Amino acid sequence: MINSLRPLTLAVSMALLATPFAAQAENVRIAFIDPLSGPFAPVGQNQLKSFQMIADIANKKKWAGEHTLEVVGFDNKGSPQESLTQLKAVIDQGYRYITQGSGSGAGLALLDQINKHNDRNPGKEIVYLNYAAIDPDMTNSKCSFWHFRFDAHSDMKMEALTTYMAGLKDIKKVYIIGQNYAFGQSVSKSGKAYLKRKRPDIEIVGDDLHPIGQVKDFSPYIAKIKASGADTVITGNWGSDLALLIRAAKDADLKADFYTYYAVTTGVPTAVGAAGEGRVKIVGNWTVNDGLRGRDIVDAFKLKYKDDYYTAQTHSALGMLANAMKAAKSTDPVKVAFALEGAKFQSLNGGVMMQKVDHQLQQSLFIATWSKKDGKSVVYDQENTGYGWKIDKKIDAYVAGQPTSCQMKRPSA
Repeated sequence: MINSLRPLTLAVSMALLATPFAAQAENVRIAFIDPLSGPFAPVGQNQLKSFQMIADIANKKKWAGEHTLEVVGFDNKGSPQESLTQLKAVIDQGYRYITQGSGSGAGLALLDQINKHNDRNPGKEIVYLNYAAIDPDMTNSKCSFWHFRFDAHSDMKMEALTTYMAGLKDIKKVYIIGQNYAFGQSVSKSGKAYLKRKRPDIEIVGDDLHPIGQVKDFSPYIAKIKASGADTVITGNWGSDLALLIRAAKDADLKADFYTYYAVTTGVPTAVGAAGEGRVKIVGNWTVNDGLRGRDIVDAFKLKYKDDYYTAQTHSALGMLANAMKAAKSTDPVKVAFALEGAKFQSLNGGVMMQKVDHQLQQSLFIATWSKKDGKSVVYDQENTGYGWKIDKKIDAYVAGQPTSCQMKRPSA
């Protein structure tokens, strides 16, 4: 009888030993707070699906070990105030991680409120994974231990863009146009300052800011650009604001080249079409046509969603988060945040590093031109247009890097 009980006793003992380890595996929920309705909904929906695709890959490949990642959408309608409403709902539902990127206005509001929440609620801290809100202040004067940015900020992108432009002697007159909020204002300021430093002979012939998401007809702005004699336009516009601007330029037969930050965003490639060949450019951190890194993700995304995957930051953010959880041996936001500091990762655009001093990701950037798909330099097009992004120049991280004024306060480790 005693001998017959031994196997059962051993099995129960093993099960009890295994229980604590099994209990450690968690489903880590990440709240995506961005526009899922309104004029910028197509971009927000694409970004949410992008995060969810990468989370699926992370879970299948066990990037975070036994932990799983889940990204859930919350619609902020593109509004800073609605972002705070959604943040409250997220906190009430027990989320400890959020991600946001469409709009620095919303990003700054979230950052401020997360700082206040974390100060008041030790043990219930929230970490903010910023994938595309690129106002430089967020990693400078407003830097926070709880905030990590996975995109290059607007001054870094302008540094790369103007370094490239400085070598093009046919650029004589530049017109700057953007959305009237923190990011658009930053693009205007840095664009003028950096061109003056690198090419003082270039004339800034116009500088316009317009309401974000409200202009339906950009023809008056295009008329001003045309009258100015500008040969080049710099714009930080994104989503529908960029698509409508490009369409108005096409309708008016404006011959100027467009240097953009976000011509990859949903709806813009269709608006650009054949008319933008060779004349619309972008500064960014990744395109699949650069060595075809990430083509498996692009193919899977197209098959599943009939849409284009274009945001490498979703890969960097979830990949680095998963690695930090393994390094910290915890999903606790405080421990994970410390593990993210200084972390290195091989992302779709090569090696990247999360700078400890300000939590700004350091990464290579590129300049690319809208070009006809040729199966060689342009293997992948966008939005079935037959056109995609051809790399003109790669810019190392140290070239685009910027000094920081961050004076970060850290909690106890």
